[in-house]
Amino acid sequence: MIGQTITIKGDISGDENLIVEGRVEGSIQLPKHDLTVGASGEVSADLKANTVRVDGQVTGDITGHEKVIVSKTGRVQGNIVAPRVTLEDGAKFKGSIDMDPNDGVNKPSKPAASKPDIKPTEDTQQAS
Repeated sequence: MIGQTITIKGDISGDENLIVEGRVEGSIQLPKHDLTVGASGEVSADLKANTVRVDGQVTGDITGHEKVIVSKTGRVQGNIVAPRVTLEDGAKFKGSIDMDPNDGVNKPSKPAASKPDIKPTEDTQQAS
């Protein structure tokens, strides 16, 4: 837990859940764990975690591998990418939401559809 009186400038990464009640500037990377920005938390960073819950203020992009929740007291200015996103009634959000985690990531390219080889016949030439 990052307490209310703590300020961190830099990159945070780890292998456990984290609650931010203080201030963080930089980035937070917890790809297999949960991140909660508490009601008193102020984060100016890009966030990546399994689940991200915002009860405080976030300025930056948020990536949730499972889901992102912005509570009624939460304020987000940035883009959200997650397969599931919840904006509770009263939440403040400015940015874009991408709920297609496969968009542009390891997407198999489809071969172009082949067009049938049509040759004019007597019937089509006379119709012109």
